[in-house]
Amino acid sequence: MAVSRILGPDGQPIKTPDLEEPQTSRLAHLQRELQSHPTRGLTPSKLARILDAAEQGDLTAQFELFEDMEEKDGHIASEMNKRRRACILDWQVVPPEKSPTALETRNAAQLEELVAEVPDFEDMLYDVTDATGKGFSCLEIEWHRVEGFWLPKTITHRPQSWFSLHRGYRQELRLRSNKVVDGVMGEPLQPFGWLTHVHKAKSGYLERAALFRQLVWTYLFKNYSVGDLAEFLEIYGIPLRIGKYPSSASEKDKATLLRALASIGHNAAGIVPEGMLLEFKEAATGDPKAFELMMSWCERNQSKVILGGTLTSGADGKSSTNALGNIHNEVRKDLRDSDVRQLNTTLTRDLVYAIASINGLAPDGPRRSPQLKLNAQETKDLAAYAEALPKLVEIGVRPTVKWAHEQLGIPMAEANEPVLGVAPVPLPPGAPTGTAALTAQPTGSQPSLTPPVAMQPQLAARVEVATAAWLQKIRALVESAENLEAIRDGLEQLLPGMSLEQYAAAMGQALTAAQLAGRSDVLQEASDLHG
Repeated sequence: MAVSRILGPDGQPIKTPDLEEPQTSRLAHLQRELQSHPTRGLTPSKLARILDAAEQGDLTAQFELFEDMEEKDGHIASEMNKRRRACILDWQVVPPEKSPTALETRNAAQLEELVAEVPDFEDMLYDVTDATGKGFSCLEIEWHRVEGFWLPKTITHRPQSWFSLHRGYRQELRLRSNKVVDGVMGEPLQPFGWLTHVHKAKSGYLERAALFRQLVWTYLFKNYSVGDLAEFLEIYGIPLRIGKYPSSASEKDKATLLRALASIGHNAAGIVPEGMLLEFKEAATGDPKAFELMMSWCERNQSKVILGGTLTSGADGKSSTNALGNIHNEVRKDLRDSDVRQLNTTLTRDLVYAIASINGLAPDGPRRSPQLKLNAQETKDLAAYAEALPKLVEIGVRPTVKWAHEQLGIPMAEANEPVLGVAPVPLPPGAPTGTAALTAQPTGSQPSLTPPVAMQPQLAARVEVATAAWLQKIRALVESAENLEAIRDGLEQLLPGMSLEQYAAAMGQALTAAQLAGRSDVLQEASDLHG
């Protein structure tokens, strides 16, 4: 298969030798680069300089700041982990939504098998969601051939600090280097060599649209409060220790006494020369609640920014209730669904289309390429649907079988795949058999939800043939019996081999049949009234 004239997502041709070597393998200066950890000694003025530099095009310090925030602040790390892992879902590759052809359906099925061979797919998906907090994430793809197909060998996350942004008609991500291409500093990203996800947390330029930009100030204020609280506890949490020495004490004696005071404070043990005195004063009183209040406010603000609320995060322990938590959880689902929609677009463009195009499975280009779908739809309550669907069908609602399967999270049966079905109800001994026996449905076919009114004529004909002789005997017995005991004895004679359990089962079936017959009559009358 010739693949030397493949067009990338931007419409430019690429050659297969470009796929065999990762682009960053030639940029050793990035691989040797060490981060500077700008949160060390972070102050309001230093933070403002970092943010201003990012708006002027120097993004390195800002993204190193974001890395430190996620590493050092446990609350931010926990909340971001919730949001990111909510996007790790089951997935499938589907053909184009509008009128897929047989070839497109077949290509989608083959692509799903190829995508399933991507190594550590869930880890890759987690790395892509790094864009949620930092604005974008770039994963480098290294390709290799497997049984005639081009497939990703590795998909590796690269730090955001490796990239620069070029402002033109639209912003362009480039690898940082001293190379000038088309009059712009930095190397353009190689087509099909990168999985680049841009997350829209807010509108505007990418360097200002990152979610972490909204968290930097609460991170700073919280750090100040934590430091102040630690200093408060060091000063007010330890009793004041006073050492007294006689007037004749030498400088050496005084130094010995001072070391003893320090040793007692940290080790709860020490020695002093004879004649010296140690006194312990009660620790000074103070209230640490002001620091705790500030830290709590910062964490609530962080939870609102990341998850859209506080009652699903544990940051608001006093006012949390189950009802309010459910409401806030719905907000979380909205954010999750938005994240998933953005991920579907990126994974379809940079992963599925890349594999499809290189392997000749997208002959009509990106517009008719198969798509990757993360399944964010939650399955419905089976019991509620089992109760509601028959009633909806009875009043004329015509849901499709495919829709019902999607709502319930039950996959459609493939051809020749065994499926569950309603088992035939055994008739009592002596009852006539024949046309009333249930017929097995062809394997792989899907039943249609036909309204009961349309089914009545054929059902009535089949039931009448199967039960006419039996009902005639019972009717004659009831008409000739003088009391209930005679009916009971007559039934035993008609069906002498029936056990008590079989009688109970037959009675249950009779009651069900009576209820269905009543519904049938009502529906038939309604049908007659409405023409």
